[in-house]
Amino acid sequence: MRKIYSFLLLVLGFTTFAQSSTNEQFPVFSECENAVGKQQETCFYNTIQNYFYNNFKVSQELQEQNFKGTVIAVFEVDTIGNFKVIYTDASHESLKKEANRVFESLPKIKPATYSGKPTYSKFSIKINIPLIAPNAQEDLATKYAKTNTVLIDNKKELSEYDDIVYKPFENPQFKSSGVVPFSHQNYGVFDALMNQVGANNHTASKPYSYDEVAKYYDFETVNKAFLKQKESWWGRKIWNENLVAIQGEEYWFTLNPIFDFRVGKDTESEASNTFVNTRGLIVNGGLGTQLTFTTSIYESQGRFADYYNAYAESIRPSGGNPAIIPGIGIAKRFKEDAYDFPLAEANIKYQPSKFVNLQLGYGRNFLGDGYRSLLQSDGASPYPYFKINTTFWKIKYTNTYMWLKDVRDLATVEGTYATKYMASHYLSWNVTKKWNLGFFENVVWTDTNERGFDFNFVNPLIFYRTVEFGSSSKTGNALLGVSSKYKWNNSINFYGQFLIDEFAIGDVKESNQSWRNKFAYQVGAKYYDAFKIKNLLLQVEYNQVRPYVYSHSNPITNYGHNNQSMGHLWGANFREFVAIARYYRGRYFADAKLIYGQRGFDFNNGTDNFNYGGNIYLDYDENRPYDTGVSIAQGNKTTVMIADLQVGYLVNPAYNLKVFGNVMLRNFDPTAETAATVQSNTTWFSIGLRSDLFNWYFDY
Repeated sequence: MRKIYSFLLLVLGFTTFAQSSTNEQFPVFSECENAVGKQQETCFYNTIQNYFYNNFKVSQELQEQNFKGTVIAVFEVDTIGNFKVIYTDASHESLKKEANRVFESLPKIKPATYSGKPTYSKFSIKINIPLIAPNAQEDLATKYAKTNTVLIDNKKELSEYDDIVYKPFENPQFKSSGVVPFSHQNYGVFDALMNQVGANNHTASKPYSYDEVAKYYDFETVNKAFLKQKESWWGRKIWNENLVAIQGEEYWFTLNPIFDFRVGKDTESEASNTFVNTRGLIVNGGLGTQLTFTTSIYESQGRFADYYNAYAESIRPSGGNPAIIPGIGIAKRFKEDAYDFPLAEANIKYQPSKFVNLQLGYGRNFLGDGYRSLLQSDGASPYPYFKINTTFWKIKYTNTYMWLKDVRDLATVEGTYATKYMASHYLSWNVTKKWNLGFFENVVWTDTNERGFDFNFVNPLIFYRTVEFGSSSKTGNALLGVSSKYKWNNSINFYGQFLIDEFAIGDVKESNQSWRNKFAYQVGAKYYDAFKIKNLLLQVEYNQVRPYVYSHSNPITNYGHNNQSMGHLWGANFREFVAIARYYRGRYFADAKLIYGQRGFDFNNGTDNFNYGGNIYLDYDENRPYDTGVSIAQGNKTTVMIADLQVGYLVNPAYNLKVFGNVMLRNFDPTAETAATVQSNTTWFSIGLRSDLFNWYFDY
């Protein structure tokens, strides 16, 4: 049985006949010619309604699905009495076509007139499916008014709220410019597809947007393959869907819970257990095709393995709080030996054209193709930033402006942390279909002379500010870098980075290993579908950072934020080898990681108080033990070995909810034990349920 659920007709084109104007006349169907005054308007509406009820056909497929939805059409009656459709909208193409067909079949009628002359008249119509028979006794002219009628009767309820159009949620974020949450584990799923020979993309600047990845990885198809056959609401929400998902006319948003529940044991610790208890919410959405947004709020408590707790407390801020959780932020005391550490992140992105997008956010960024980044890492706490991405031809140019904090006692005045600013420029160029070359510049400056954010540094030209800083190292801290990636084939990629913090050509020629030769480099390789095993990724990487890199003569302008490095999370004065294996099969995953490194720490034992170049928050001009003969891992040479294995299952792909088990083995072996460098062997077991939305590094 066909039903018309509701009709809405709004006149856009002329003044209201209901006001009894003698200058205008409604369009007239032949069966309405004998009607006069208000009756003629009513007859027009009734005739349209009856015609659609008798002629609109809902497809058999939609009837079998018990489909419920809406068709909206804007149409006009022209000056010779023909109906013309201006716009139709419906969730199924068949409904649009059927609405157009019905309009085309309408008979020619007498056009509307104004002062006796034919004129155009526009209307809109809303048809709710399934259809319902019209009420012949209802006065539709009273129920529906023309759009330029001024309604002054406030005794009736309006229908605007009820008329809001909802569509079936079709995962519009998969094709949007919204941000894909960055974690190495999540990005590993599509890393091989993004790095095919001949692809004209730019993989170093992270996080990506969905539309960047969607050209190579079909989110929708993969998501459908993951779906479990669940009929109940609870079953669908737990295993397949967003908790809340709404899609309407040119807008959508989702709301999901955030969980990180884990419990474990550091076998060498006196504490009974380790744990993380995180609850939060994440909201994603889009308005039109140009504006997307995401925001997340976390409330967490936790206690970690002893080595991690000790490191978190070693970088504690001024003001009495006991620790900074690396990558998260300042923590308060929870119970006697645990921490309370809230976190919030946000990003709003506007894309005025296909070449440019603008982002305002509070979070982290990453530059590079490796596990580590020497140029700009995501290991520090979130910070406010403004980012401009410009993509054209074979180029992607990223300008990022950041507001950072120095939370040391020496930088805190009257309980207020010092503010500093950072501007980075990264130019990525696809030189050939196999070779990508990137150029990096970063400048750090502070609120000298209370000038605040110096807009001179907003200049988007790469290397412009660095040249100026070259004349005065006291003005700010400038770093230069180069990155590169070479695709040997679709299975094997090589990548690397080279960073210069300060470089003395004369000292290089003399080969005297001057302290001023502050540089770092990275080399690495990835092997996709290794040994022809689908979805097996093998990766090796070597990182080396000389002493005093990232530091500065004025510590506040170092390359750090919240007592953490904005480059490699180990700071400086080390060498490191990383080997990683990742495997995915359906919802199952496994990661294995081995890290071996040598680090140089300070002794600070009362006898030897030299700055050996590992602590980037020290003035490199003070307590430097020597100017030449500077070598990697000088000072309290410490060997670090970390082995980590994680296996798990993707519970809900809508918000990356994963259940996992993890075991970490860590050996920390300094030459001399001090208050800050204690020899330890750690075995840390954990199991948990986590929304995997960012990288959380435990390999310190």
